[in-house]
Amino acid sequence: WMNEWMLKVHFLFFFSPQVLLLACAEDLECVPGFQQKAFYIERPFEFTEDQPVLNLEFDDCKGNNKLNFEVSNPDFKVERDGSLVALKNISEAGRALFVHARSEHAEDMAEILIVGANEKHGALKEIFKIEGNLGIPRQKRAILATPILIPENQRPPFPRSVGKVISSEGTEGAKFRLSGKGVDQDPKGIFRINEISGDVSVTRALDREAIANYELEVEVTDISGKTIDGPVRLDISVIDQNDNRPMFKEGPYVGHVMEGSPTGTTVMRMTAFDADDSSTDNALLRYNILKQTPTKPSPNMFYIDPEKGDIVTVVSPVLLDRETMETPKYELVIEAKDMGGLDVGLTGTATATILIDDKNDHPPEFTKKEFQATVKEGVTGVIVNLTVGDRDDPATGAWKAVYTIINGNPGQSFEIHTNPQTNEGMLSVVKPLDYEISAFHTLLIKVENEDPLIPDIAYGPSSTATVQITVEDVNEGPVFHPNPMTVTKQENIPIGSVVLTVNATDPDTLQHQTIRYSVYKDPAGWLEINPTNGTIGTTAILDRESPHVQNNIYTALFLAIDSGNPPATGTGTLHITLEDVNDNVPSLYPTLAKVCDDAKDLRVVVLGASDKDLHPNTDPFKFELSKQSGPEKLWRITKLNNTHAQVILLQNLKKANYNIPISVTDSGKPPLTNNTELKLQVCSCKKSKMDCSATDALHISMTLILLSLFSLFCKSFP
Repeated sequence: WMNEWMLKVHFLFFFSPQVLLLACAEDLECVPGFQQKAFYIERPFEFTEDQPVLNLEFDDCKGNNKLNFEVSNPDFKVERDGSLVALKNISEAGRALFVHARSEHAEDMAEILIVGANEKHGALKEIFKIEGNLGIPRQKRAILATPILIPENQRPPFPRSVGKVISSEGTEGAKFRLSGKGVDQDPKGIFRINEISGDVSVTRALDREAIANYELEVEVTDISGKTIDGPVRLDISVIDQNDNRPMFKEGPYVGHVMEGSPTGTTVMRMTAFDADDSSTDNALLRYNILKQTPTKPSPNMFYIDPEKGDIVTVVSPVLLDRETMETPKYELVIEAKDMGGLDVGLTGTATATILIDDKNDHPPEFTKKEFQATVKEGVTGVIVNLTVGDRDDPATGAWKAVYTIINGNPGQSFEIHTNPQTNEGMLSVVKPLDYEISAFHTLLIKVENEDPLIPDIAYGPSSTATVQITVEDVNEGPVFHPNPMTVTKQENIPIGSVVLTVNATDPDTLQHQTIRYSVYKDPAGWLEINPTNGTIGTTAILDRESPHVQNNIYTALFLAIDSGNPPATGTGTLHITLEDVNDNVPSLYPTLAKVCDDAKDLRVVVLGASDKDLHPNTDPFKFELSKQSGPEKLWRITKLNNTHAQVILLQNLKKANYNIPISVTDSGKPPLTNNTELKLQVCSCKKSKMDCSATDALHISMTLILLSLFSLFCKSFP
């Protein structure tokens, strides 16, 4: 029964203690490729270095010109004679090896399964995809679809045969049908099968980085298309080729290392990416430094771990001195090479920038021990810039200076600040100096860094300096005491009244000078000053209600001028608070009112009163009507509150203009009265329109005139 089964699958099996060889029994003519494509070997305790494992036979039928072998495991290689050998002693090599062979005219793939002694029969089942025990029982299906391995990037011509599906079913007209992703699903048309012979072919080059595995299904159909066997899974794996260069994707790469760091200090890590199969040497990367710029003080300042990509320092801490370097920035050209760094590997490069960071190992030092400065009394601002030197990095706190006045500044007249651009100490006078008090000042100043010094370094004598300051005498202007000056006066005091005598002194006590006074600003022109003794008097009436008075205060400025050459001037301010007197009569508003001649509401108008004076010289106001002439009274006035009253008609009047005499009196002592007239227009009102045209004469006014003339006439003739 075994011979019958083997005739059906067209294969012979040759057993030996180490190798199971599958060979095609019918293909007696030369077929390009491996003459045996599938092997299994028992896993030894150890693969011995240079000891042949088995022999592979490849023939392209044209002399094997430019034949080259590639093994999926980098610990193995195939010699020119086809011997598979280990490159070193290996105890674990995985479950399978794939050997790819390529010559000028052909290429092919062979698979070697590595199994234990108790796995030998399981390996047979894995190769042939059949089920059963060691006795190779009757298979449940008649389709044999062994996995297919295809190298990526194959060269034309296409289509290219890559495998074969076998069926033991002998039904007449039976056909193979292939389906799945890569056949009738996107990407469509990559694989196809000869429906009669079962040969599987690929129609174009494959890219493992795009799709690494295809899972297809094979079934056998009858002449009508009905499935009679299957489907059976057909796995196609794309074998990686080294077709992707390593790439550095995470740049820019910048690392920092502190100057004086110990040898072996890790600076940074460089990591490249290779899109090839990470389980093969195609993506096994090794790193190397191709170039260092600059090359001083050593051409080999750094080392890169070939496997991890860690860049470390390899020079002594003494050479890693930022202050003695040509530049604190180094650029390294880093190469990543696949194939474990072998010459055949593909490469990618990137630039790593390494910055030597500064530490505070140099204290700042003054450029000289003593500085000189001259300043005029009364002047503030910067008087001298103190210069220092520091060898540390200007961009860090190890260089930036901090200045402190440690002696000679009891009055806090001086301050010192750092110029951020030059690092100089700007010494300033912040409180004006007085020559008459002290003509000389001596300051002791220290300088430190923003960052602390490293433990082995300390500030020395050069970090302190003395500043000698000379104060120059100037002619200072006289000073009023007090300033401003204040006085309270009643408004309307007589012209020539004394307001105040001012007092000004000359701060230049060592100079014997006289002082003269003058008016500087007198907005209302009310004042004068005695130029010798400083007595201020009035030249006009002081009026609290003047627009020049604000909040009851009148302000004037005066000058005190010494006899120096040139003369110096001081300015004094005088505030006069003016007390109110009752010198303003109250005013009445409004002065015009209108009413209809047939009005039912005879309340004509509400009058208000105001006064420019201050309380108590204002309200409450007293409102009165002057004596009314004529046989009957026409109106009356009623007080509403302290500031308002209401005028009421006692009867409707004819259309005319009337003048109502009214007096309003304030509450001052003595009180002041304002006699005025309210003009009343009586108008005709029809259809909500008021006609106030004065067709009649001023009724009341004319009556008053006639009565006055009659009275005078009567007095003339007693």
